[in-house]
Amino acid sequence: MSEVSAPTETPHAKREVKAHTLTCKTDQTNKQVAISLRNFVVFFIGGAGDQESYYFSGPNNNVDAVREIFIRDAKALNFPVGKFESWPLGYNDFITDKDLSEKVLAKIPDCSTAVYIVGHSLGGWNGAHLSATLTEKGYTVRMLLTIDPVGEGVMVWGISNIYRLPPKPKAQYWVNIRAAPKITNVSDTVASFGEQWEISTGPNVMGRVNVNHADANIMYLRPLDNGKTARQIFNESVLSFFKE
Repeated sequence: MSEVSAPTETPHAKREVKAHTLTCKTDQTNKQVAISLRNFVVFFIGGAGDQESYYFSGPNNNVDAVREIFIRDAKALNFPVGKFESWPLGYNDFITDKDLSEKVLAKIPDCSTAVYIVGHSLGGWNGAHLSATLTEKGYTVRMLLTIDPVGEGVMVWGISNIYRLPPKPKAQYWVNIRAAPKITNVSDTVASFGEQWEISTGPNVMGRVNVNHADANIMYLRPLDNGKTARQIFNESVLSFFKE
């Protein structure tokens, strides 16, 4: 596939200094706060066999390809160095309180830091749950992007470390992409086994794309129902954030 150039959004203007809440409502610890804070963090959450082997399959690092696009765009659009971080996660990396604290909460400097969540497959399902967990703890989930989320099947719940009940996402903006390929492959069969999360209401933007389940990066680049790609929506959100 040919390389798709970065969006042509105008780089951010200098952000004014504002007062922010630094300690989240569930955090009773004293924190040392640096003068220069990162403004946002992005968690890229992979599905089964993405960040680690899953029943002899993988790791395939599908969500890492989306993260690579983000990193290139951040450079092209002049996102300020030191004002953001991005982290890859497995879908099961934050189920326990201990893992949540070490692998997610420890990566968020304070409650003034905006959180972006990008989840693919089982990572979309658990990532949607994560958006609610973080919001309830006092963090601001600025955007949730679920890329062909999977997890409704009883069988996949039985063999995977995912939440059993359907997510009730809490985010300021939610984008959902559903893979609907005309020609299927093995990854689509696996997604069907896990049962794709059929979403009819909730997201601000949705779209069905003619892309195979495994190709999260391609879905990220395809136009959705509003005519924009998830990539465009994501970058516009970040640039808008720096102007606020």
